[in-house]
Amino acid sequence: MLETIALPVLSDNYIYLLHDTVSGETAAVDPALAQPVLMKLHEKGWRLAAILNTHHHFDHVGGNLELKAQTGCKIIASDYDRNRIPGIDVTVQEGDVVRIGEHKAKIIFTPGHTLGHIQYYFEQDKLLFCGDTLFALGCGRLFEGTAEQLWYSLQKLKAMPPDTQVYCTHEYTQNNGRFALTVEPDNMVLQERMEFVNRLRAQNLPTLPTTIAEELATNPFLREDSASIRHTLGMISDAPSDVFAKLRRLKDSY
Repeated sequence: MLETIALPVLSDNYIYLLHDTVSGETAAVDPALAQPVLMKLHEKGWRLAAILNTHHHFDHVGGNLELKAQTGCKIIASDYDRNRIPGIDVTVQEGDVVRIGEHKAKIIFTPGHTLGHIQYYFEQDKLLFCGDTLFALGCGRLFEGTAEQLWYSLQKLKAMPPDTQVYCTHEYTQNNGRFALTVEPDNMVLQERMEFVNRLRAQNLPTLPTTIAEELATNPFLREDSASIRHTLGMISDAPSDVFAKLRRLKDSY
């Protein structure tokens, strides 16, 4: 079993701890800060073996060096970011495999939010750690890449099994959902989901993980073929990537 714990930090980040109950190995995904990770490791009696970084932004790598100094863990990150992420020990590319105990994560290259962004996909465990590429009801901003790059990246995620659990790194769901309702107001599944999201956030509870199935049904950035969205945007016959690009521009100014 691969036990997963979410640590809320900063204003809306999550750090994820992954623990293989057989080998005892533990990994931290995108540690913005070191201390919350060290405290949870101490509480659990776990040993940190690795850090898995999805991209170079500071709110995903800020705890790298202190965690490495305190635990001796290895830092794994995109080969593209070899000069942009502190403390890298192992660089990975599309198709490479990372192990946490006997659990294998396939590396998926997803440029767009940044040019070196990667995902960690534990296919057998049906877990996806996607950083800032895909959010619940949203997707990442285009800080470095193009809309077309991010659209192609998201096509890889859309093709995953519907029951894949998706662990994003930010609690953006409520705001994303409000935007989603402006472009697809007649989506009943989206309306019901937002009612649930609003109840969770009213209690300060997380809305993650989500699933690929949930996102396919409600996330406008995965629904560029929706007749309703196309009607709202006045883009009935436009290419899917163009519809996506328009959605991203609208969300940027929302």
